[in-house]
Amino acid sequence: MERALDVLRAEGFTVEARSTNGPGSAGEVARAAAESGASLVIAYGGDGTINETAAGLTGTGVPLAILPGGTANVLANELRLPGSAEQVARELSAYRPVRIAAGQLCVEQTAPRLFLLMAGAGLDAHIVEHLPLEFKRRWGKFGYWIGGFRQLGRTFEEFDVTVAGRTFRASFALFSRVRNYGGDLEIARHVTLLDDDFEILLFSGSSSLRYLRYFGAVLLNRLESTPGVTVLRAREAEIAPATGVFLQVDGEAAGRVPARIRIIPDALTMLIPPGYLNRRTA
Repeated sequence: MERALDVLRAEGFTVEARSTNGPGSAGEVARAAAESGASLVIAYGGDGTINETAAGLTGTGVPLAILPGGTANVLANELRLPGSAEQVARELSAYRPVRIAAGQLCVEQTAPRLFLLMAGAGLDAHIVEHLPLEFKRRWGKFGYWIGGFRQLGRTFEEFDVTVAGRTFRASFALFSRVRNYGGDLEIARHVTLLDDDFEILLFSGSSSLRYLRYFGAVLLNRLESTPGVTVLRAREAEIAPATGVFLQVDGEAAGRVPARIRIIPDALTMLIPPGYLNRRTA
């Protein structure tokens, strides 16, 4: 981190480092920086830290930039950033400020949660909910893979998702703003941060063995033609009440269904590499 700060200063930035003091505090740090006159807020950390920082900057007009770090950084992979914070710091002055939409998850009796990347209900949220923090710290993103393979043999809870007046039955629903998933896969292949909607993927079936077929379809880029998978584009969706169905946003636990997911247009400004701007979808 100190080396990245040195690079930023050498590139002409006047930088003040402010640390978080625990989960949930990055948004407060970011908003305080914006209110004190910062012209740019740079988040160094994983997707959870970036999620909180983005939420703190929403409505301020102050741009967000990221330096990759943390347990996993799907956003850095999505933007195809260099692998180290120092390399990104060297390039940052060439990145362009772009207004982007964000997702919002609304759950009863809790404050709405903003997300940049994705929201999930069912299978992946169950993994996130039951992944111990120390296990996550020890194994990093591989902890999620281990948690996923531990689901084999389990019967998955099913629930109803309503999109544009149509109701679908699913055991895993993904509402994605990015193509990258988990840092290693592309599941939603036709959406980018530059779009103003979600790509929604709904996976049906309560048997975990069915997901071996789904996983193979992801690897072979045949997901859209696979029986049991529905792919949609929309700006909002609703998930009906169901027992034992968890939610996640940007890889962090976010409660249980029922829930409403929607797009917040023109939510915030982000510094984006010029090469990513060519990925805008039709």
